[in-house]
Amino acid sequence: MENLIVVGDRVNVLVDQDNQPMIIERLPRHNQLSRSTSSRPGGKLIEQVLASNVDQVISVFAAANPEPKWNLLDRYLVMAEAVELPVWIVITKTDLVEKDHAMDELHQQLAVYQKIGYPVLLTSSTQHKGIDVLRSILKGKNSVLIGKSGIGKTSLLNTLMPGLDYRVSTVNEITGKGRHTTSAMRLLPIDEGSTLIDSPGTREFGLWDIDPDDLDRYFKDMRSYLGNCNFKLDCRHEDEPGCAVRQAVVAGEIDPRRYQSYLRLKEDYLS
Repeated sequence: MENLIVVGDRVNVLVDQDNQPMIIERLPRHNQLSRSTSSRPGGKLIEQVLASNVDQVISVFAAANPEPKWNLLDRYLVMAEAVELPVWIVITKTDLVEKDHAMDELHQQLAVYQKIGYPVLLTSSTQHKGIDVLRSILKGKNSVLIGKSGIGKTSLLNTLMPGLDYRVSTVNEITGKGRHTTSAMRLLPIDEGSTLIDSPGTREFGLWDIDPDDLDRYFKDMRSYLGNCNFKLDCRHEDEPGCAVRQAVVAGEIDPRRYQSYLRLKEDYLS
């Protein structure tokens, strides 16, 4: 689906005789972030352009309540890698696990991504932890904030931008799922030269326009092994003999969960 105008677009505007602005032209986009979606269950998948002219992706997950879904993070990373955008992994609600064994588990999972090369920031809105660092990360850039409902994006924004006072929702105690507080993309000016695109929380995130045969290129931890398999670039990294990627998994050079995430993503595309 081709959105005529999305958040982040640059446009030319004409002011009419009643002093009303009217968009007359959308300027070329230098990039755009898209996901696949459907207007109804089981319907045809279409493209939803989330934002354009983005400088970086801020991927937000809660340390707890709800627990982070690392396979969803892998989807975000593939989306960003496909359009060559840098990604920050921002963890909220760290105050919920700071005296818990869950903090050790969190660090173990995050270490996998840090080893690959993705920067990580731990934050807490209630403790004002990491907020100044986040502000410096956003400085001079147009960033897009993505994450599930209920992970603390709104609280993070309210802390980052005092006076914003967006309504904060809670996680459903029965389902453990977040409630939506953002229903549409919105562009927030942080300071001169810095803007932040806040996106609605999504429980599902389908990738768009990704060739399953190219999926391995968007897993940074697999790239250095591509072409070294017996079947070279034709290797599917499944059960082929002499697969360099699977050998790297066995050797502990590629995280097994990340490898399984790759296989699951590819299966989703081919099914």
